[in-house]
Amino acid sequence: MSDGIQWLVGVTTSSGWMLDVHFARGIDAEELALRMGAQEGAGAGPMTDSEAGALDVDAYPDHGPGSAVVRVGEDAGWTFAITYGPYLDRLEEISQNGTEAVHCHYNSGHPPTTIMYARDGRTVCGFGLHEEDHRYGQAPDLLLPDLVAAGILQPDGKTHCHRDADDYVHRQRRGLAVFEDRFGLSLPRTALAEDSLPVYAIMGSPAPDFEEISAWAAANDRPLPNERLRLIPTELRKHYEQATDPQWWERNGRRLT
Repeated sequence: MSDGIQWLVGVTTSSGWMLDVHFARGIDAEELALRMGAQEGAGAGPMTDSEAGALDVDAYPDHGPGSAVVRVGEDAGWTFAITYGPYLDRLEEISQNGTEAVHCHYNSGHPPTTIMYARDGRTVCGFGLHEEDHRYGQAPDLLLPDLVAAGILQPDGKTHCHRDADDYVHRQRRGLAVFEDRFGLSLPRTALAEDSLPVYAIMGSPAPDFEEISAWAAANDRPLPNERLRLIPTELRKHYEQATDPQWWERNGRRLT
């Protein structure tokens, strides 16, 4: 029996602040990674959730070069890709050529959790959990009968059912259950625990200074970056710049004071 997706409420990856999952039906896991930006044949791993988190990708491209990886797998007839890095919406790219795709995004600092469904390169429908009266896509009311049947909305599509009295977490679970029941979505609980899954870099690879920083790391007894992913961990980049750029402390010291 599959785990479904209701258990994702409030759950994060090892990052501790975000969970971002793309699902696809009609393509395999490697193709999902490729459509999200991976280079063909450039997979690494397999890795657990904590091992992927330890890659130390740059989740803030406004402050650095920006990088991201995904761990990919399959469950209940869907492939899935768990993102580590900044927020990336790849629904249109994934859902090309008849592929169905779903994007579920939770950020603990920026509610609500959003969940969107796409097909043939267009967003069909979706909503934010606990904000189902605001629906999106080219067919925003596709799931309205499901939301009414779940006791979330009144038939007018604007009025919530017992919004103030309802338990917040339970309401979010019922919102995810609408997608789970309609599309048969599932993510194994073990995907965020002990499962080792293939990893692909989907942003920032290959880092243009990969060879240079790797050589510096080897000469200075620093951990070497992953040769297959060809990304530079943020801490390694910072140490390299501190050691090789005479102006680093002058520029960045001001930010720290």
